[in-house]
Amino acid sequence: MELLVNDLSLHGQFPDIVSFFDAIDRLMGARNMSRKFGCDLYCHRNMAYAQVSRELTMPQAVQQLGADKRKALMSWLTRNGPYWDDMRLHNSDDFMECAEQIVTDTAIGESAFRRFHGDDCHLFSLIPSDWERSPLLVFWRRVDGDNRETNVVNHINTDSLKDALRLAPEPIHSWEQLGSVCRIRFPRIRFSVDAFEPFRGHPFVPGSANQLIDKLEIIAKYLECFDEDGERTEEGDRLYRDFFTGKKAWFTDSSSDEKNSFKSELTFKHPDFQGHTLFCPWHGKVKTPQFRIHFSWPIYPNEPLYVVYIGPKITKR
Repeated sequence: MELLVNDLSLHGQFPDIVSFFDAIDRLMGARNMSRKFGCDLYCHRNMAYAQVSRELTMPQAVQQLGADKRKALMSWLTRNGPYWDDMRLHNSDDFMECAEQIVTDTAIGESAFRRFHGDDCHLFSLIPSDWERSPLLVFWRRVDGDNRETNVVNHINTDSLKDALRLAPEPIHSWEQLGSVCRIRFPRIRFSVDAFEPFRGHPFVPGSANQLIDKLEIIAKYLECFDEDGERTEEGDRLYRDFFTGKKAWFTDSSSDEKNSFKSELTFKHPDFQGHTLFCPWHGKVKTPQFRIHFSWPIYPNEPLYVVYIGPKITKR
């Protein structure tokens, strides 16, 4: 389960400082609760400068908080995060709409985009605000006319959040655990024995682990999108169009220059045939930090798909 603060629920609405302090107490309570369940509450960097009331901005309002509360809140918002804008998946040209309002570049748009792609992403909203309802119906207005809609769970109290956290799968805490989970969760994908070894010695990044699972989820779904004649299904065409082509593609081939300069690094031992190798320039991308999934390509029906490398970007100059 992923959890984002609804930044639109902070829109200068608080009538007085007391109601703002009450909302902050609930927000920090939600953050503390989510962390007990191993789930981070992601905020946006701009929240640290949001308008709190007609007269006060966040930096001005928090000066009236007690020293400990002020330090905890501002350390989260300005230094420690985590920030969903560091790991955002949707782009500024993805037209997202909710309640007749454009929500592109907001947590509502990001959470909806993640749900469109199979993630269990929730919101937590401050109250009072314009967003005191759940779920939030979000529309994705696509250029190709294939418009979609999804409901995003929007928590406004810790009771509903606690119930959701109790039902969520156990979070991943290490790269080793990520490898174990992926091998079980994606049985159609053939992982090489040392596929996750490149992470050895690198600090674990929970957000990146979730993004890697997102990418593998798409590959696993694509493997299922062939009919009895071996032709790609309509869903397969959609996945290919959305994730394997275009400027925003999650999966791309390496450039010709990279293939030449890093030919050795992009060549891996074949997981099934001793003495054979696989050249795997095709990869899935995680941006922050730069991690890659290298896999065999093209994908054929009824044939294994091999994931041979998951770890730091290989083709760094």
